[in-house]
Amino acid sequence: MLPDEMDARRDAPFRSRRLIATSVTIGGMTDTINAPAVSIWPTILYDDAPAALKFLTEAFGFTVSLMVPNDVDESVVEHAQLQWPAGGGIMIGSSNRPGNQFSQRPTGAAAVYVVTTDPDAVYDRAIAAGAQVFAELVEHDYASRGFSVTDPEGNLWSFGTYGGE
Repeated sequence: MLPDEMDARRDAPFRSRRLIATSVTIGGMTDTINAPAVSIWPTILYDDAPAALKFLTEAFGFTVSLMVPNDVDESVVEHAQLQWPAGGGIMIGSSNRPGNQFSQRPTGAAAVYVVTTDPDAVYDRAIAAGAQVFAELVEHDYASRGFSVTDPEGNLWSFGTYGGE
């Protein structure tokens, strides 16, 4: 293989990334950004997935992009995708679904970190929706402002301005 062919093969995954136009509203101002398509989907199980969907959208600002209820029992969520306005997403589903090995994992054991440019607004929204504070909103010595809360089933959610290296 020639060097140019090796470079093209190595760079192919980066050239083919899709960008998704997303409207983001922070502090009452709306802007459109081009966020990369989500390629990692953490999955969280809930005993009451419909209530979790409601909480995650109201408390944190996720948007539901797909929700698949069970054919027999609509209180059971087979699969749901939630988008974070600035990019990224999670999947959730109901726990203990017969025949679904993925749903047999323990609930309330997740810990998720979400990058936000406005942790104060997310904090206020989360508290208003009933999230329980695990770590108060503070300035960290690693150049981030953030906080941590628990959702109604005990999962830990941290929000901050630190976007990684």
